[in-house]
Amino acid sequence: MSQELSTQVEERRVFGHPRGIVTLFLTEMWERFSFYGLRAILFFFLTATVVQGGLGMPKPTATAVVGVYGALVYLLALPGGWIADRVLGARRAVLIGGCVIMLGHISMAIPLRGPALIWLGLALIVAGTGLLKPNISTMVGALYPEGDNARRDAGFSIFYLGINVGAFAAPYVVSNLAKDDRWHLGFGAAAVGMAIGLTQYVAGGRHLRGAGETPGHRLTPQERRHFGLVAAAGLGVAAVALALWAASGTLTVDRFTVALTLLTIMVPVGYFAYILLGSHNLTPVERTRMKAYIWLFAAAAIFWMIYDLAPTVLNDFAAVHTDLRMFGHSITAATTQSFNPLMIMVFVPVFAALWVKLGDRVGAAQKFAFGLFMIGVSFVVMALAARFAETGRISVWWLFLVYLVQVFGELSLSPVGLSVTVELAPHAFRSQMLGVWYLSFAVGDAIGGQTARLLRVMSEPAYFTTLAAIAVLASGVLLAFAHRLRVLMGEV
Repeated sequence: MSQELSTQVEERRVFGHPRGIVTLFLTEMWERFSFYGLRAILFFFLTATVVQGGLGMPKPTATAVVGVYGALVYLLALPGGWIADRVLGARRAVLIGGCVIMLGHISMAIPLRGPALIWLGLALIVAGTGLLKPNISTMVGALYPEGDNARRDAGFSIFYLGINVGAFAAPYVVSNLAKDDRWHLGFGAAAVGMAIGLTQYVAGGRHLRGAGETPGHRLTPQERRHFGLVAAAGLGVAAVALALWAASGTLTVDRFTVALTLLTIMVPVGYFAYILLGSHNLTPVERTRMKAYIWLFAAAAIFWMIYDLAPTVLNDFAAVHTDLRMFGHSITAATTQSFNPLMIMVFVPVFAALWVKLGDRVGAAQKFAFGLFMIGVSFVVMALAARFAETGRISVWWLFLVYLVQVFGELSLSPVGLSVTVELAPHAFRSQMLGVWYLSFAVGDAIGGQTARLLRVMSEPAYFTTLAAIAVLASGVLLAFAHRLRVLMGEV
């Protein structure tokens, strides 16, 4: 009885939630601060001249690099979740992942000329985020007992707020520190943010109540040896292939990003083929629902292809074509990256209430179609802005409008995608399907990063119009088949 009373007292300290939610909220907030802080200035650093302390890349190449960087972050969420589930446990995976992320930012913050430490830092951040990102979400769910769905949903809402608080603050703070070619100071700020997150994660560990301490399905010693051999062999083959490619004299950053883009596309194609062509004891209903899910996956990939051009193409547009003043104060171009998380925090409760009110009258495919349509509309606005910018700088409020429209699209697609992924997941793949959902981000980011090459052969208005047309066309196709997809998914 006394232990139960103690637990209740502890939970009342944070509005009825376990105190561990505060620890995970702050960890995720600071990790997202470091991630979005780096993302806000990475494109500008890559394109800055060597004299300015950057790498002097052409803009299309830099866009492709940022695209595959984002893609790999989401791609490694699958093995990151598996490693935690079978080897480390979620709690240690988050700690190790955070440490690796911090080392990555420190590597980039060391003020040495040349790209070596930059590539090392990006690789470490990708690997660390792959460990941390999927597993910290798992720990949030583990804080709540089974059946306590209402409080768990509220806990995830608190956690989601932490993501957006970090994403909102980071571009302003990091970009102002990195002004006047002080890139490494900006990278260092991202490292400090991750260090703060790790410190409070360790200090608040006692409030996690054992969440994620042990792997869910620990490998046997024989399986561990087999996994070690396979992993070592895979890394060895990749290293040899890269070495041979480099020795041939044909390895370039551009070609490497194209290769990684093709690899990113092949992963979900192979995964869906594995699910549908094998038996895996899938029922006919599960198999039918997975075929419907592929349509939604493709729609999501198109959405993220356009949406995640924010830190590259749209960031560059802000720097080159807009008057960076708001309410009489000058801002950095990268500060425009704070518009999106600010509006997400404002409109999340609005859309949550809207979906409850609409109920089953609007299905997932229709919501996805609306999301695609809105991302298309946002680039129609960008095309108009680019046309006006041909005669001089335009107001930064054009970009604010673009991000506002995009947020309406995101809130129609992203949370719905998470929900429908869980709903349609076959029983044999239930624990893996959220990782599959994140693959849509990876495919979209990788392909989107390559689209900037079109700017070599077309004007900015034509580029934005082309991407807008793709999104609107995809929206129309999805809407035309919406009723059929609802039947396949069992919604009607």
